[in-house]
Amino acid sequence: MSRADEFQELRPLLFSISYRILGSVSEAEDAVQETWLRYEATPAQPASAKAFLSAVVSRISIDVLRSARVRREEYVGQWFPEPLLTDPYEDPARSAELADSVSMAALLLLERLSPLERAAFVLREVFGFGFGEAASVVGRSEAACRQLSVRARRHMDAGRPRFEADRKEREQLAERFFDAFREGKVDGLRKLLAADVHMIGDSGGKAPQWKPIFLGAENVARVLATLVSLFVRVGAVVEPREVNGQPGAIFRDQDGKVPNTLALDILDGRIQTIRTVINPDKLGHLGPVGDAWAVIGEANQARRPTD
Repeated sequence: MSRADEFQELRPLLFSISYRILGSVSEAEDAVQETWLRYEATPAQPASAKAFLSAVVSRISIDVLRSARVRREEYVGQWFPEPLLTDPYEDPARSAELADSVSMAALLLLERLSPLERAAFVLREVFGFGFGEAASVVGRSEAACRQLSVRARRHMDAGRPRFEADRKEREQLAERFFDAFREGKVDGLRKLLAADVHMIGDSGGKAPQWKPIFLGAENVARVLATLVSLFVRVGAVVEPREVNGQPGAIFRDQDGKVPNTLALDILDGRIQTIRTVINPDKLGHLGPVGDAWAVIGEANQARRPTD
């Protein structure tokens, strides 16, 4: 097998490692491309292409994360990862860990870890690399890598409960939610929301946002009903999709462009958190990006009485 063929075969794994370290689709794609250039320029053939490439993409991602943290500290409003619709790497034996680790909630918890803790956790706990392999990537002894992984796991376990174990029940609840959402039924929405539900948006200061956060079932239900009514007026649609391994949706304007996405955290038979990504800089990998300002302007124009 040629180097190019080996790389293409491992590309899904490399992207999935990098995305979990970085929380950015565009930066992960750049890291994977840089990994290929380094692999192509390596004179000797590594004993294990998987080990070599995984180490390279992880180290590149760690370096990128260190510089990205400065920008994220200066970010306007709430920072969320770039929404991911499909994780290209599949491993039936680790499907639960993979889906859980790519969720918005998990990626936000990973943001609290140091770059080395984050890489050690991703390699060891998510992708099942040995401590020796992970240690060589992060440049620490195997014992030190074990400590990094233990600290990371402790932070992750303490940060949140796991999502609804029964995937079918979760999907059925999400289906009821989007049915009520499309119809703008406040009562129907309220019944599916946890009493202390949070709805949070990431606009990056580049898109309309009423408030940074909405709290409580009544408030969130009414905001959602208002939101969908705005979209319906201008021929926009809500397209349910899996977003970061959890139930969610893409919003499309009348031209099919994407002005925002929505992801749901579901636990104990209720929706606990709703996260929307409205920052246009984070949506380009999903297709042509819609102008959320224009959508709201058109909706407001549509509801004005005509002479």
